[in-house]
Amino acid sequence: MTLHHVSFGDGVPVLSLHGWTPDHRLMSGCLEPIFADLPGYRRLYPDLPGMGRSPAGAIDSSDGIMAEVRAFVDDHIGTEPFLLIGESYGGYLARGLVAERPEQILGLGLICPIGTALMHADRTVPEHVVLRSEPGVVESLAEGEDFTDLAVVQTAAALAAYRADVAPGLAAADVEALERIQKNWALSIAPESGPVYRRPTLIVCGRQDSVTGYEDQYALLPHYPRATYAVLDVAGHNLQLEQPALFGALIREWLLRASES
Repeated sequence: MTLHHVSFGDGVPVLSLHGWTPDHRLMSGCLEPIFADLPGYRRLYPDLPGMGRSPAGAIDSSDGIMAEVRAFVDDHIGTEPFLLIGESYGGYLARGLVAERPEQILGLGLICPIGTALMHADRTVPEHVVLRSEPGVVESLAEGEDFTDLAVVQTAAALAAYRADVAPGLAAADVEALERIQKNWALSIAPESGPVYRRPTLIVCGRQDSVTGYEDQYALLPHYPRATYAVLDVAGHNLQLEQPALFGALIREWLLRASES
């Protein structure tokens, strides 16, 4: 299988893995504005199997998805050192990849990642709340748009970013395949099963994230002694859309730390 992907720039590879159900636009939409004035990075944004334009084929587990991620790295990065970013479920995969290839990965960035509890029913999460809104935004939604399900910030700017970066992937997902895969969601090689990862890490969570929360990630810190752990207020599971300035500052600072190590 060949994963559909887009890439930009030249230099140190940066592999970005999106979360469950959306596609590569979830990552490229929030990261490309940051890299616009940061030369020297080759950004790679694949669609995971069953999502975006990458078919699921016969894959029926996260192990199958991870096998395709490994193949993608081998085909497009090879043995070259690279930076790794993962969002939500993509963060779970990224942590698993670090367990397998700690020496090759120069730095790990985690955005609203799944924490110590894989299944949603086992996670520690707050109730969904709305903390910032603008008149007319909710009223402007088309029938079936699920923007308000997770949005803590319900502004025109957040809605526009959601429509550009999140909604297209949700619409393209192979729901039947994802339901099949989720029955075998745990990786055989568990994240944090390898040695302590001592390279620059960023773990950024939303204080109001009702999907992955912010508490289960704190327990990860002993395994990542070079981690910045940031919990942003007025931010839910779409943190990168709701606090773009803070998000950008944290990503830039992580890139700086990784370039120095």
